[in-house]
Amino acid sequence: MPAMSEHENLSGGEHQGREAAAGPEPAVVGARPGWAGAGNGADAGYPAPDPRTRVVGPPAPTPADEQGAPGAAPTGAPYADVPRQGEAAAPAPARSTGSTGRVVAIAVAAGLLAGAVGGVGAYTVAENRSSTSLTAPGTVLPQSSADLSARPDGSIAAVAAAVLPTVVQIEESDGRGGGGTGSGFVLRGDGYILTNNHVVAGAATGGGSLTVRFQDGTSVPARIVGRDTSYDLAVVKVDRTGLPVATLGNSDGVRVGDTTIAIGSPLGLEGTVTSGIVSALNRPVTAGGSGDNSFINAIQTDAAINPGNSGGPLVDAQGKVIGVNSAIASLGQTQGGPQSGSIGLGFAIPVNQAKRVAEEIISTGRSSHPVIGVQVDLTYPGPGASIQAVTPGGPAEAAGLKAGDVIVSVNGRVISDSTELIVAIRSYAPGDTVTLGVKSGSGTKDVALTLGSDTSQG
Repeated sequence: MPAMSEHENLSGGEHQGREAAAGPEPAVVGARPGWAGAGNGADAGYPAPDPRTRVVGPPAPTPADEQGAPGAAPTGAPYADVPRQGEAAAPAPARSTGSTGRVVAIAVAAGLLAGAVGGVGAYTVAENRSSTSLTAPGTVLPQSSADLSARPDGSIAAVAAAVLPTVVQIEESDGRGGGGTGSGFVLRGDGYILTNNHVVAGAATGGGSLTVRFQDGTSVPARIVGRDTSYDLAVVKVDRTGLPVATLGNSDGVRVGDTTIAIGSPLGLEGTVTSGIVSALNRPVTAGGSGDNSFINAIQTDAAINPGNSGGPLVDAQGKVIGVNSAIASLGQTQGGPQSGSIGLGFAIPVNQAKRVAEEIISTGRSSHPVIGVQVDLTYPGPGASIQAVTPGGPAEAAGLKAGDVIVSVNGRVISDSTELIVAIRSYAPGDTVTLGVKSGSGTKDVALTLGSDTSQG
């Protein structure tokens, strides 16, 4: 039976450009065919992603939909299909990728221009039909004075004013004519910036480069300090000091219904602010592409997140970062309509997880992942994750687990399949002790297990 190597899938090792081997698709809560993923897909047995699409897009265009054709929809944005009833899916990274991102941005600008021209045309026709002025000469319509006062604390305007200076746009070039834009935010005043791995991955190869653009309009080159494909996180560094720093919150205190504010550069439109609420917590999500699957214990939000928002902060009503915007779900063209943008399904990496990874990368250039030392059976129908093999000398063996046991919970959190197990374990740190609910034979027991560590370098 195909098995998912928990060691390999939690290693976060670099697999750029590697094609994933075909295999049975796991029953992923937060994932289904057609959703983009990033991570160690080859070892996990995930279906091979199309290497031409860093993220999942709509089906191949018909001639009428080709770039530049009249009425053509923008292509290349990281969209994914909506799951069937009762089935969640792993969304695509919300990053504006490659030259396509630029085409979409240009298309948006062209659309605005066309609207302006159309408006002038309509006004001219109206004037030709009648010589009557829209307002009588000398008429002054009533208007209130501009409100230049500071907005109250906790308002979206006040939060945006405080957080915007800490948010940056990241422009990536792969050195081969490709590239794209994403977002990030300042972790330290001496130039350390956090973003998604998929935002900067193209620049990690020879000839690639990164440019960081600040809210004041200045741009400076940046270098990659380290990255983690499994967590879809990266730290970059610019040679600047005295930068305004984002305030990190505590994602353990986030609750469904809390206010969320997303800030970033969707479609290259830097400094864009959208708002919503926390729609769900602990959403198991796999995201990415090119053979690199990231497993995210995501915060779900209905704040509008679009390609280019990736790596930007998701903040609360106090302006504290609670997550790193990483992925979106979209209808795409699977429902017979045109490609669409945000449908209110955005996903962010919890800041507590991101903080730990960033601290390790800044200190050592590497990050560690918690492991339990098992391989799980991808064909097991559930509920739970069935252990196919136990790593000799690993944490699971030390805890007394054996092949055939089924893990049904982690610290009380119900586990429905192998991906949920990986996502749940990844939300902890190496050295943490967790209680596993284990179905063994005809009974179920609680097993205390201390998580091991697997270190990777991006």
